[in-house]
Amino acid sequence: MENDISIMPMSPDLLLKALDKLDISYDLHHHEAVFTVAESENVDREIDAHHTRNMFLRTKKKQNFLITLSHYTPIDLKKLGHALDVKGFSFGSPDRLMEILGVYPGSVTPVSVANANPADITIVLEEKMMRADKIAVHPLINTMTIVLTPPDLLKFMGYYNHSPVIVDLDIAAP
Repeated sequence: MENDISIMPMSPDLLLKALDKLDISYDLHHHEAVFTVAESENVDREIDAHHTRNMFLRTKKKQNFLITLSHYTPIDLKKLGHALDVKGFSFGSPDRLMEILGVYPGSVTPVSVANANPADITIVLEEKMMRADKIAVHPLINTMTIVLTPPDLLKFMGYYNHSPVIVDLDIAAP
């Protein structure tokens, strides 16, 4: 079943126009839908960039977090909670994901902050990932990937009033 982009607060096309407006250069790649890191391996081989994954998490105190990290960085949610000084991480529901970030499961991406109220979510970016020359993220849908620089990602987030926390996630390894 294909996701209905007509109900998304921002379409992938509008996102790309926002990047253009901000003079953020990117390379766009179209591919089959990928929902997991394992499914994306064939696509990743064709795209020269540091590949990312994303976790939309919620705490027992109803705090929302978007964690963007390298594909293969191992994470222990309990240790991640300690590192961020929060307790009780669990994965956010698909309904809440659409409500907060305006995307479907499998399409979670740091650029979805364009749809989010900064007061509703904390953005965490992996330090190691942010040292890469280029990173690959979905432009709100998992049938495309854009490649951009970490400084341009920060510029984009800043435009939408998000101030991400950059964290060494090695401290949250299992």
